[in-house]
Amino acid sequence: MALLLWKAFDFFEVSQVRLGDDETRSFFENNEISSVCSGSESLFLGSDNGYVRIIGPSWKVVRSFQAHESGRITHMRQVEGTSLLVTVSEDLSNEPVLKVWALDKPVKKTGLPTCLSTINVSNGRKQFPISAFTALDDLSQLAVGFANGAVTVIRGDLIHDRGTKQRVVYESEEPITGVEFVSDPKLTTLFVATTSKLLKLVITGSGRGQPPRTVEYSGCAAGCMTVNKKTGDIIVVREDAVYYYTVEGRGLCFANDGATTLASTFEDYVALVAPPSSSKKGVSENMRRRFGGASTETLFSAATFTMIDPQLQIIAHSETLISPVQALFQIWGDLFILTQDGKINRYHEKPLQQRLELLYQRNLFPLSISLAQKSGMDMQQQNVIYRRYGDHLYQKGDYDSAMAQYIKAIDSTEPSQVIRKFLDTQRIHNLIEYLEELHEHHKATADHTTLLLNCYAKLKDVVKLEKFIRSEGDLKFDLETAITMCRQGGYFEQAAYLATKHGESDLVVDILIEDSKRYAEAIDFIWHLDAETAYSCLMKYARVLLEHCPNSTAALFIEYYTGKYKPRVHFISVEAAPVSSGNRLAAGAASAVHNLTSLLPLPYMSTSAVASPPTQGDKQPTVDLDTPHAEQDDDFVAKYTLPPPRSAFSSFIDHPDEFIVFLEACLKSDALGEADMADIYTTLFEMYLHKAKNGKGTQKEEWELKAKKLIERHDLPIENSNVLLLSHLSDFRDGTTLVKEQSGLLFDIFRSYTSAKDTPGTIKALRKYGPQEPQLYPAALAYFTSDPRILDEAGPEELANVLKKIDADGLMAPLQVIQTLGSNAVATMGMIKPYLHETITRERREIATNKRQVASFRKETEQKRVEIAELGSKPAVFQAQRCPGCGAPLDLPVVHFLCKHSFHQRCLKVDSSAVDADGNDKTECPVCAPNNAAVKSMKRGQEERAERHDLFRDALSKSDERFKTVAQWFGQGVMGARPLE
Repeated sequence: MALLLWKAFDFFEVSQVRLGDDETRSFFENNEISSVCSGSESLFLGSDNGYVRIIGPSWKVVRSFQAHESGRITHMRQVEGTSLLVTVSEDLSNEPVLKVWALDKPVKKTGLPTCLSTINVSNGRKQFPISAFTALDDLSQLAVGFANGAVTVIRGDLIHDRGTKQRVVYESEEPITGVEFVSDPKLTTLFVATTSKLLKLVITGSGRGQPPRTVEYSGCAAGCMTVNKKTGDIIVVREDAVYYYTVEGRGLCFANDGATTLASTFEDYVALVAPPSSSKKGVSENMRRRFGGASTETLFSAATFTMIDPQLQIIAHSETLISPVQALFQIWGDLFILTQDGKINRYHEKPLQQRLELLYQRNLFPLSISLAQKSGMDMQQQNVIYRRYGDHLYQKGDYDSAMAQYIKAIDSTEPSQVIRKFLDTQRIHNLIEYLEELHEHHKATADHTTLLLNCYAKLKDVVKLEKFIRSEGDLKFDLETAITMCRQGGYFEQAAYLATKHGESDLVVDILIEDSKRYAEAIDFIWHLDAETAYSCLMKYARVLLEHCPNSTAALFIEYYTGKYKPRVHFISVEAAPVSSGNRLAAGAASAVHNLTSLLPLPYMSTSAVASPPTQGDKQPTVDLDTPHAEQDDDFVAKYTLPPPRSAFSSFIDHPDEFIVFLEACLKSDALGEADMADIYTTLFEMYLHKAKNGKGTQKEEWELKAKKLIERHDLPIENSNVLLLSHLSDFRDGTTLVKEQSGLLFDIFRSYTSAKDTPGTIKALRKYGPQEPQLYPAALAYFTSDPRILDEAGPEELANVLKKIDADGLMAPLQVIQTLGSNAVATMGMIKPYLHETITRERREIATNKRQVASFRKETEQKRVEIAELGSKPAVFQAQRCPGCGAPLDLPVVHFLCKHSFHQRCLKVDSSAVDADGNDKTECPVCAPNNAAVKSMKRGQEERAERHDLFRDALSKSDERFKTVAQWFGQGVMGARPLE
């Protein structure tokens, strides 16, 4: 047979069945079996005498009954999953008889199964044996083929015996060798095989009633046609080949160069029984004569039993059978062969693992893989085969093929086991292939990504590197590792692309600044970020960016810290530029990082304006770098929390000009709080002083003027102590002076000039602050006369003016002036002679005036005393003629008062309360009463004030002439002794 060219294996375990009892054994050994069928976990044996015996799993006859009274049972069919059994008997004297039995419905009287229906199979009244028989699973249609070339189809309800119809559907002069149904829900087709052709005809469905169609003008021998119940394929075995047929036509075939007597299917296998080869007849005759004649004939006429797997194209089992094969059947999961000597051989398929081991022993790994896939082995177990196959190829030195197998087993293989084998430089391409697949299957670790990128770098394969990092879909590698390796290898654009694509904006800035040194592009990239990310990147690299791009960096600081930050948006004009497909990726790798912010998907980028990169063709978009980037809508302002300006101060070290611009811009912002404004004012004042200190000439004056204007505000938030300290450290006297002025420390300002021996400044301060602070004049007098040089600078006129002011305002007593001037020999008598002359003259005038006032007061007092004495000792003469109350002439009764006023008694309003306890009338003169009341009130006031020493002390503390104040209070009785009670 040509099948011998296929690889042969022993996939089956063969054992002879031991029959359960003597009765069963006797039945088999007597060769009384005429037909065999299996189903529903039972084996059915038909005999020549019409009996049916049922064999159970114990290989004992569990039941027997007589199905037919005459004739031998030639064909049987058991409907799987039911208790229905179809038997056909023949005796050639009558038409074949077909019966349907219900094995689960015994007849009460006899206990035999119930016969559901009995029909005679018609053959046109021609007595020929049945050569082929088949039936559908529901027994709705049966087909019977006869040796005379006729095929009868029986249609009807055989189960319920509701009548049947028989029709001869095909007749020929050649015997029928096989009939099989192929059925689906819409169409039932009957395949008919003769010795010379294969036909098909539609029994039910579309095309029914049409004449048979010849499928192929080659038939087959009896028993060489079967059906694969799994696939519905018709299998026809001929001497030249084994053919598969479907309703559409012929399909798979494989060579067979020998005759076959019996064919059947078991699982995915095809079982073939072949007679002895005719080429061995001559040899058999010689051997028979040498070994004993006819007794050895059976040894050399043995049949060959072969199990083949058409899909794998292997021989799964092959053996020689001494006794001819009578029947093939499958039951209880195994295949059985019944030989004519009554022996039964069981063929049990070996477990899958054992079959694979047989293939492993012969290094047939592709066949092992096919077997595993056909058997439905899970992928994890299949990967074991792939891995073993890869190890085998690796040992043979076929590294490319070995890597292909390792890749197939990548899901369940420890990567390190494979990677170690391909670390040699000569196998780096295989290693790259494996590492790429690891990333495709999302099984790569950071170490794998590192190794892959190192391999790319070692080969300088920019194309693959570009393809790897720009792969679409989910991230297949450790992002941080990939970026780190690209940076270490000098592939800065690729690293920036990865960081931008996956939202690692801070890494993009790191790459542009630390690696590419593209500071301007870094600032532009930061402009496109959201507020929080932009702030972190800006603060991280503020000093570096200020060093290389001071203006743009300062502008970014100003926008952010004044609350006006708006992420920029790119509007990109795209032009199609031809680029060869072979160099597309290389050209992308060689492009400058300058295009990064235009090509990468930046935040806030107008996606509608960006063209998608081509995947095929010869054109690639190029970006017009002259296109200016635009800001977002004017109404849009990013919402973020303003950081305190103090956080940016340290970034401007060594960049005072940009720092001043930043502070001045923040000063104009309305978004900052009081504490922030205080920091800004203080720092800006310090920077102005710093620039003035380092400047010369006009520049110094300009900066000092700015500093002075800054602190001239009345609502300045800077603390005075800070201004004083900064002004002192920078030797900025105007600042110190201004703060002292605002704080009212005028004497301190004057003292600062005197301590510095600055006579012009002292004079200027005296003139400016003297009216507000008179005590500056005594201090100026002491300063001017402290040193001859100072006195010469001030001049006699200025000294005279000071003395004049002191004398006019009474700031110093003349004696104090003399003591001050006499403490040293600087001032001469000639300088103070006018002052002394004026002072002595004025005091003499005051003494004379005071003496006159004393004499006048004494004279007046004496007069009052005399009047009082006369009133108490001399009679009073009243000469008034009219009443002051009514103006009428006086007439009695009249009331006279010692003040010389006289009133009608009726004009006086005498009050009873005016009489004291002694009966004295206290009525006062109405004319003098107001003056008397005022005097009494003044007297009471003085008496009350005499008890209020706090008022005396307050007046004394506020008085410029304390002696005069004491005298006044003394005159008011404060110093008088209290009367004894």
